Amino acid sequence: MIDRSPHPDSARPSSPVARRDLLAAGAAVLLVTAAVLIGRHLQDTRHTLFVHWPPLLAEWDPHVGPGTPAALLLAAGAVAYGPALAARLSWRALPWAAWAVSAAWIFALALVDGWHTGIASRLTARNEYLRVIGRFHDIPAALRDFDQHIVSGVPGNWPAHVAGHPPAATVTFVLLDRIGLGGGGWAGTWCVVLGASASAAVLVALRALVDEPAARRAAPFLVFAPAAVWLGASADAYFAAAAAWGLACLALAVTRRSPWWAAASGLLLGLTVYLSYGLTLIAFVALAVLWLGRAGVRARPLLLVALVAGLAVIPLVFTLLGFNWWTAYHLLVIRYYQGVGGTRPYGYWIWANLACTAVITGPATAAGLGRAGSALVRRSDPAAVRLALLAAAALLAVLVADVSGMSKAETERIWLPFAMWLLPVCAYLPGPRVWLGAQAVTALLVNHLLLTGW
Repeated sequence: MIDRSPHPDSARPSSPVARRDLLAAGAAVLLVTAAVLIGRHLQDTRHTLFVHWPPLLAEWDPHVGPGTPAALLLAAGAVAYGPALAARLSWRALPWAAWAVSAAWIFALALVDGWHTGIASRLTARNEYLRVIGRFHDIPAALRDFDQHIVSGVPGNWPAHVAGHPPAATVTFVLLDRIGLGGGGWAGTWCVVLGASASAAVLVALRALVDEPAARRAAPFLVFAPAAVWLGASADAYFAAAAAWGLACLALAVTRRSPWWAAASGLLLGLTVYLSYGLTLIAFVALAVLWLGRAGVRARPLLLVALVAGLAVIPLVFTLLGFNWWTAYHLLVIRYYQGVGGTRPYGYWIWANLACTAVITGPATAAGLGRAGSALVRRSDPAAVRLALLAAAALLAVLVADVSGMSKAETERIWLPFAMWLLPVCAYLPGPRVWLGAQAVTALLVNHLLLTGW
C-alpha cells in the first residue's frame, strides 16, 4: 500500500516491511555486482561484450568537473527538502518545478564531464545523428533513399544510430540546424531540456490515473533518478520525453473524456515509433492507461477515433515522403547482426540488461517494485493497484525488449522511455529521504567514477 502517513520517515528500518525493502534493494545491488564481475571476465577473456566496463558502456575514470559542486548541492537539497516541497507546492507549480529541477540536475551531472565531453560532443561522435546533417539538404529525397543505406557494406551506409532508428530523430536535428540551432551544443541542449520534461509528463499522468498524493510522493524520485546520467545528453532523452508526453496526453484524454487530448496523444505516440523502432513496445503502457481509464473510453468512443487519427499523422507523412517503416526495420535487423549485435552473447545480456535497468532506476525502485507486487496481490488500496499496473506494463515492455535480443547492451540509454514509468513505484516507500539519498548517491557515484558512453 502507498504510505500516506504524515511522517513517513518514522518507519523503522528494523520492521519486516523495511527489511523486505532492503532485501529487494540488496538483490538489485547483487545483480549489478554479478553483471560487473562476470562481464569483466567475459570481456577480458573472450572480448565479445564490446563494452569496457560491463554491463555499462563506460570507462573506469574517477574524476570531478565543473558540474560537481552544483550536482552535490542539488543532491543535498533534494534529500533535505525534496519530499516536503513536493508535498507543499501548488499542483500547478509542481510539474514545472519538476521539469526545471530535473533539467538542472541533468545539466549538473553532464557538466561533471565538462561542456564538450558531457554535452557538445555527444551527438557529433562517429555513430551519431549530426554526422549526416549535410546529406539531408533535400529531406524528401533523403527519405526516399533512406533504406538503401541501412545495411553495412553498401555505398554511403548510415552511421550506426542513424541506421538503427527511423528517420524522425535525424530529421529533427536537420530542422534544428535549418533554424540556426546547429551543432552538438544545441542538439545536446535540446535532448536535455526535453528529456527533463519527461518527469513532469509522468507526474501529470499519475495525478490523472492514480491520485495526487501518489504523484507528489513520486515527484522527487522522478527528478533525481540515476537515469539522469543518461538523459544528458543522449537522443534517447528526447525519445523518452515524446513517449512520456504521449502517454500523459492519453491519461488526460481518458480521464477528462477529451478527444483533443486523445488526438494529441496519438500524434506524439506516432512520432515516438518514428523515433525508435523499439518504442513500439510503449504500447504496453498505453494499453494500461486505456484500461485504467476505460470508463472514459466507454463513455466517449470518439476518444479512440481521435487517438487513431492522431496516430496516423506521422506515419502518413513519412510514408508519403517515401520512407517505408517495415522495410527499414527488416533491413535494420540485418545491420544489427552484421555488427557487434551479432557477436554479443545473448546468454549474458539477457540478464545483464536488467542489471543496466537496475542502475538507471536505482535501489529505491527495486524496493518500490517489491511493494508494487504486494499491492497487486493484496488489492486493498485501489490507488496502489493502479500505480502498480502502470509499472507492471513498463516492466513487461522491458522484458519483451530483453527477450527479443535486439537490445544486447547499451540499454541504460535505450530503455530510458520505459524506466520513467518504473520510477513512480518509489511513492510506496516510507522514509523517502533515505531512499532519495540512495538514488542521488548512485547517480553521483556513476557519473564521477565512470566516463559513460552516452
